[in-house]
Amino acid sequence: MKTQCTADQLEFHALERRQIVGKFDGGEISSDGGSLLLREVERRTGLLGRLSRCFDDYRKAELIEHTVESLVKQRVFALALGYEDLNDHETLRQDTLLAAVCDKGDPTGNARQREQDKGKALAGKSTLNRLELTPRDADETERYKKIVANSEAIDTLLVDYFLESFESPPQEIVLDVDATDDPLHGHQEGRFFHGYYGCYCYLPLYIFCGEQLLCARLRESGQDGAAGTVEELARIVERIRARWPRVRIILRGDSGFCRDSIMTWCEGHGVDYVLGIAKNDRLKAAIESEMAQAKALYETTQQPGRLFKDFRYRTRKTWSCERRVVGKAEYLSKGENPRFIVTSLTDDEYSACALYEEFYCARGDMENRIKEQQLCMFADRTSTALMHSNQLRLYFSSFAYVLVQSLRRLALTGTEMANAQCSTIRLKLFKIGAQVRVTVRKVWIAFSESYPYRQLFQQVFDKLQQIPLRC
Repeated sequence: MKTQCTADQLEFHALERRQIVGKFDGGEISSDGGSLLLREVERRTGLLGRLSRCFDDYRKAELIEHTVESLVKQRVFALALGYEDLNDHETLRQDTLLAAVCDKGDPTGNARQREQDKGKALAGKSTLNRLELTPRDADETERYKKIVANSEAIDTLLVDYFLESFESPPQEIVLDVDATDDPLHGHQEGRFFHGYYGCYCYLPLYIFCGEQLLCARLRESGQDGAAGTVEELARIVERIRARWPRVRIILRGDSGFCRDSIMTWCEGHGVDYVLGIAKNDRLKAAIESEMAQAKALYETTQQPGRLFKDFRYRTRKTWSCERRVVGKAEYLSKGENPRFIVTSLTDDEYSACALYEEFYCARGDMENRIKEQQLCMFADRTSTALMHSNQLRLYFSSFAYVLVQSLRRLALTGTEMANAQCSTIRLKLFKIGAQVRVTVRKVWIAFSESYPYRQLFQQVFDKLQQIPLRC
């Protein structure tokens, strides 16, 4: 029997003797019932409210229906919930639950001024697009685009929010730095063809401390991958030291950041570093004996042979001084696999083996954080024509990541999802079927009774309730 579809009813294949009939008459139902958890996080951290204050609004107050704060919340919450494009907001603007999450006093939108907007509490794609495309030098004389982002204030907020996440100053922090490609499919400002990635792209720079994001800087790809690192480190370290003057800071990165300018800056500002070095003939010659031993070990055991050597090294032209280098002499089934790192840490603190295997290799976790930010929070949606607008989109994606990471830090510790990625958190905690009913005094949310993670949801909610609201 073929399924039938009418304007009122959908008839699916029968279940034995029972017909399966569907109708779009369930009332206000949202697939994002768990978004209320994100609202609880925001209410306790004030993250998005603070982000909205990083914008200058030149619109006439008497004509505003959507404040900057509501626009920012709508954009960031939507990204966290999996809605990556502005076009999605033409439908989302009718979502009563999302309107409540964004603190719209009239979540049904029935009190909107224009008749054509009634029932649509949130902003549409055009309004959000004007937010993102406002020129950096705009003022009240602009006709449409009058909300200007203050990039310096947003950068500062990322660092301040990180600092505030600690109850007491740590003794040591590790800043992981890395770059990645952001493929472009149009003729955006600043696009270049990158030979390594084989495409036109941007080359954003990221700095993390553990899971926490401190910097997301969009850059042109037609330059060295380490370009701008010293400038970003300078402002971040200055901010950290102002709050924690005695904290030890260690910079960690791959060979793309092994630049004398970076190491010299670190040495001059009391910052330690552990960086990869691209192998060359001189470095390989320095561990030739260890490599021979590693090969003999492999041939004897048929298991990877690995030895380490600690030595001093200086390039012939590019380095300003001699530095400690650790070489890994490794022999695998496919042959030699030498690797090298340079560091300001002494051998009294870390042996060669521990420095490489325990400390340096741990930087690989940062790549997972970048994947979360880029893939789960859609940081690669940099399709506007202007680079500063694409940087703003990167900021929104970054704060969506920070918001979900805050939920993980504040409420998922000790649960089965303590180490879950953002996409898993979204699927299991946010994507909950819920019926929404708005009355004069309450917004009623009826969650699905068949929701499989009800106990976990309750546990997360209880943890959030123990955190005081931010005034």
